[in-house]
Amino acid sequence: MKNITSKYKKGLQFLFLLATAAIYTDVTYAQQQHLIPYVQPFSGTSASTTLASQHIEDKTERLANTIPAVAPPFSMTQWTPQTQLTEKKCLAPYYYNNKKFYGFRATHWISGSCTQDYGSFTIMPISGQLKTKATQYAEDYLHQNEISTPSYYKLKLPQHQLLTEITASLRSGVMRITALKTDSVYILVTPNSDQNKGFIQVNAEKGEISGYNPVHRIYQGWGEPAGFRGYFFIRFKKAFTSAGVYSEDLISNKQNISNKKDIGAFAGFKLQKGEQLIVYSGTSFTSIDAAKANLESEIKNEDFDAVVAKTNQIWEKSLSQVSITDTNEKGKKIFYTALYHAMQHPRLYNDVDGKYPQFDGKYQNKIINKGNYYDDFSMWDIYRAQLPLIELLKPNLANSLVNSMILKGQQGGWMPIFPCWNSYTAAMIGDHTTAFIASAYNKGIRNYDVNEAYRLMRQNAFQMPDSADYLNGKGRRGINSYLKYGYIPMDDSIPNAFHKREQVSRTLEYAYDDYALASIAKDLGKEADYQQLRKRSLNYQNIFDPGVGMVRGRFANGSWYKPFYPDHREPYITEGTPRQYTFYVPHDMPGLIKLMGGSKNLENELDSLFDKKEYWHGNEPGHQIPFLYNYTSSPWKTQLQVSRILAEEYGDGAGGLSGNDDAGQMSAWYVFAAMGFYPVDPVSGNYQLSSPLFKQAVLSFNNGKKLTIIAIKKSTKSIYSSKIILNGKPFTKNQITHQSLVQGGKLIFYLQDQPARLRIMK
Repeated sequence: MKNITSKYKKGLQFLFLLATAAIYTDVTYAQQQHLIPYVQPFSGTSASTTLASQHIEDKTERLANTIPAVAPPFSMTQWTPQTQLTEKKCLAPYYYNNKKFYGFRATHWISGSCTQDYGSFTIMPISGQLKTKATQYAEDYLHQNEISTPSYYKLKLPQHQLLTEITASLRSGVMRITALKTDSVYILVTPNSDQNKGFIQVNAEKGEISGYNPVHRIYQGWGEPAGFRGYFFIRFKKAFTSAGVYSEDLISNKQNISNKKDIGAFAGFKLQKGEQLIVYSGTSFTSIDAAKANLESEIKNEDFDAVVAKTNQIWEKSLSQVSITDTNEKGKKIFYTALYHAMQHPRLYNDVDGKYPQFDGKYQNKIINKGNYYDDFSMWDIYRAQLPLIELLKPNLANSLVNSMILKGQQGGWMPIFPCWNSYTAAMIGDHTTAFIASAYNKGIRNYDVNEAYRLMRQNAFQMPDSADYLNGKGRRGINSYLKYGYIPMDDSIPNAFHKREQVSRTLEYAYDDYALASIAKDLGKEADYQQLRKRSLNYQNIFDPGVGMVRGRFANGSWYKPFYPDHREPYITEGTPRQYTFYVPHDMPGLIKLMGGSKNLENELDSLFDKKEYWHGNEPGHQIPFLYNYTSSPWKTQLQVSRILAEEYGDGAGGLSGNDDAGQMSAWYVFAAMGFYPVDPVSGNYQLSSPLFKQAVLSFNNGKKLTIIAIKKSTKSIYSSKIILNGKPFTKNQITHQSLVQGGKLIFYLQDQPARLRIMK
């Protein structure tokens, strides 16, 4: 990737100057940094090449599964070059090492996930004879023929002698196709259904193609209709010379086709060499008419370069919320790429008029009158750092996200655990919608009905849904066992879930969620709930075995699961090992330390984890672990391990992420850690300090204040903090509050080459 970036540096600079010249004329913007060229959209599109990823047992988890997405932050639809035809689970639309190009996909792939795409469609330009089978029209493509930024993608197709470019707004896209020779050109439009479903129609008289791809559920209720569709409306600025529909290679001059294998529509044109064809596309989750209205509102007939410039401006504004000053160009590329990845999701779901598909509905629509409605919350992953990053930089968006969760709970009857595809899923474990809402609430983000939020969260924490609702994915998995025993015993295999068993991990994460809900109960004056939830937050103690000094599977009679393998994937642990998950008590580290026999033992266990190379950065269960040395007498080891992970587990190549990016969680970890702090317990509003990577970072908050983080190093190798100064006064703690950060000012770290052995007090 480094070579690729260098190879196209001049092209990117020209593109950026061309686009910005159309709109950035004021002096204020001219004084800002140009940050888009630092973003490398191909990062994470190939198998991980980082050190720790080579040791994991499941090689599929070495795929970061990001895509070179073109769209503004948090858009309804991203546009990506397509190198995979399927919408099957764990196959992203684009992989860097694939050799075939199948078109531009309007995708709803969850960036960095191992899920599946849905409601997507693909536009493929070809020349010469009309071909409608993918194996016939697919283009062999080379990376030296492509340029990718967050707002623009360009690819030359040598076989078809076409130059293709695409850009996008929140809900719409525009493509520019330039003929490199005089020839017939066809635009193929394909709804991407793996179930041979969907509808598409062509109107040659109006120069339009439209249709939809039905969405089907995943995980709980797998394969059932999700109650909405991905709709599209496409308009051309040039009259058709031919048009029709097809299924595989069976071509028809009919106006529409539905529910057959590999259906599509085509529009034919005659282009002279150098002539350009503009293709406008609108998307929606509610109707074709809404997709058209979204396009007319956002782009209409706007010039291609003007759309690029507007989307550039949006990305520049978002990226510049953290302005880095440093000579470390590689580090800045990784940082702004991480920020780009952390701003893909959750996904905007409502149209420009506020209409959106009802959550867990049956093709009913609702209207949101205030803010926007969002979905695709990879909640088990993103409550840790990606959502806290939104809370820090974009609190108004965070407020809309909380309100979206409340609407889901009201419409479906239960607060969802892992809401994706606008449905209940029962995916992963925990009940981290509660953790997210508590995190936002405790940071003062409260422009929603908190009492309604509390009612729904409390229902999850105290009640078992009826059998039909439970099978539909509602409620906490294993809640009855958890309430009865104070942990989920091995006897309960959690049969009605995509992730079965995993009893110990569930117990640990429910304990954290109980703590989160307790914090809101206390603030709302619900004393009885508070006391009960606070007690339940200590349930992690019930699955800690003093005999081995770690968490362990336990039966209902109190006996421990045997044999015990601390460093193997065990059935009672989620995507990790007992050793790794033992450190997941972010809300009560003093209690965990006591169970472990004191802070020195905690330090020894952390040392052992890293010495054995059992820390794997490519998955979420361990993301807080490097910061736990702050609870020992050696906080310098947090600075050591975080600095090492920043250097070893992130790169500027296509394989530069350790594992699934999971809707930006892996990337958000880098953003926080590079700034010098991390939300080990986001509900508390505290961040554990490490040491900043860059010479200077300026954070701009929506309250108009700025925080300048400065690292004064004795040498280029300095990573250890000797003292910290906050707004001119010595700062003697190793954690800092959210409110201290957003009040702005200056936070200075003095760094040296050797560890500072003195304990920094909490």
